[in-house]
Amino acid sequence: MKDGPPLPDCSRSNEARCKICDAVVGSNIGCLHYFRGCTGQVLEFNMTRQLKTSARLPTHPGIVGLGLASLTVAAIVFGVALTIADEGPLPYRTDLDLDTRQRAAAILAPVEDFSKPQPFEAMSAGAATVRASGSNSAFSKFSQNLAPEEQADFAVGNGIFRKLWTPSPSSTLASDGLGPVFNSRACQRCHIKDGRGHPPPEGRYWENGEDAVSFVLGLSVPFGENDAEQPQTGSERVLPEPNFGGQLQDFSVPGLVREGRPFVEYETVFTKLNDGTEIALRKPTYRIVDPAKPLHPDVMISPRVANQMIGLGLLEAIHDEDLKRVADPDDEDSDQISGRLSLAVNAKTGEPAIGRFGWKAAQPTVRQQSAFAFATDMGLSTSLVNEPHGDCTELQTACFQLPTGEGRYAASNEPEVPDALLDLVAFYAANLGVPRRRDVGDPQVLRGKEIFNEIGCVGCHRPNFLTRDHETVSPSHRRQLIWPYTDLLLHDMGEDLADNRPQGSASGREWRTPPLWGIGLTQQVSGHTQFLHDGRARNLTEAVLWHGGEALAARDAFAAKSADARADLIRFLESL
Repeated sequence: MKDGPPLPDCSRSNEARCKICDAVVGSNIGCLHYFRGCTGQVLEFNMTRQLKTSARLPTHPGIVGLGLASLTVAAIVFGVALTIADEGPLPYRTDLDLDTRQRAAAILAPVEDFSKPQPFEAMSAGAATVRASGSNSAFSKFSQNLAPEEQADFAVGNGIFRKLWTPSPSSTLASDGLGPVFNSRACQRCHIKDGRGHPPPEGRYWENGEDAVSFVLGLSVPFGENDAEQPQTGSERVLPEPNFGGQLQDFSVPGLVREGRPFVEYETVFTKLNDGTEIALRKPTYRIVDPAKPLHPDVMISPRVANQMIGLGLLEAIHDEDLKRVADPDDEDSDQISGRLSLAVNAKTGEPAIGRFGWKAAQPTVRQQSAFAFATDMGLSTSLVNEPHGDCTELQTACFQLPTGEGRYAASNEPEVPDALLDLVAFYAANLGVPRRRDVGDPQVLRGKEIFNEIGCVGCHRPNFLTRDHETVSPSHRRQLIWPYTDLLLHDMGEDLADNRPQGSASGREWRTPPLWGIGLTQQVSGHTQFLHDGRARNLTEAVLWHGGEALAARDAFAAKSADARADLIRFLESL
């Protein structure tokens, strides 16, 4: 490979830190780490240390060219400004040089050869990919390319994520402010082992101490002519339920009655596949037992299980223009898929932004998603959502008479979760590593991958992206080739999956395409295989068969396949 400009003179220990990079890239100009020269200067390289297989984009056939970061590294070392060519593929990616855009276009193109794995597809998160683990902590590792000082921030953020909050007033000043009504005392109790949540046991509700707080019921009512718009729901003209707010809170502090408890019952419905196989599906019905007050007669209820947490920072780093070009709201290509962007607002800047997080993509950033979770799930205020009484409404007068944790320190006007803590939690959430894929070259996995493409699953579950290269993006997330299998768009999933509760710019029939990376580790991490927004599907086959709306053609094509072909597709999903 071509040699880049020499690095500053370095100590042997620094050279050792780039040993892996030397072996993979062929020159430590591509060293994938924060490299400390002997002068003490820290040079920030745009790519970071990868596992033994490089996730760099391929060079032109027959040529071993510079690594992805080489041109930018040269600019850092010599102070040379890079120029972006106007011609070539992906012209809207002005954050990339022409050579990178050419190689990116080649690997992001639809796959045609299913006889072998694509280059780098085992590295689901590029340089951030973590080694596969056989434990239930597989989703709880920090991204492989974090610098040592960032790993310390990750550990502190993890501690806050796991911390149990207490009601005010409390002797533990750093932890008080919980509630007055809430769903959970800690982030980790919803996102168990940073994995997927699950619904309540059928026919009964949870008791204190169980870990099943990983499920909530969203509440809202239709928008009236004289009502003020609400940040998360105004665009679809709905409002929080007047007595209980935007989410049912099934726990409360001492002296306050809980709002109610979720209760689920299932009806068994059968669907017959083309080969005669009959599959039993369970259709849920939800209600609220022991409500503290009567519910609005037009209340809309939406069940949600907690999403898994891996790879969030990389999803935030996907270029806006890539998402805009995938969107097809008017189905101009006539493929019956009309994904559209979720239009949100960045609460920090007040500017419009593309929603990416949550089941209906209501939040544009990991930090904002974290702030809304603090407020709605635990009743904790932040600078972004300054609601110390959480989700309480003006009709819940007893709630507003209780103390909060705001201003608990002398001469302090800080919210219950100060910015320093919010930033650490957001950093932790943004840097939970995506495990390396398994068995990418297995013949059955490859056959399943071909079927996944053939029947149109990739119309929504887009395999890969190249993240942005910009100073506003965390260095560990810049210019990474990632394989999340999502387009982050809103899609009409049909009447069977509709919650009939709009949120943000999503209708009552629309859901964000959930990323599929890590889905094959659900049993290992979460101890169950319950899927979809409410956990109704007990396995991946049931999850596919519940698809409707824009995904109906893919669902029917799956149902028409032989038992062996269906098993191949499921095996592919299990490898993700």
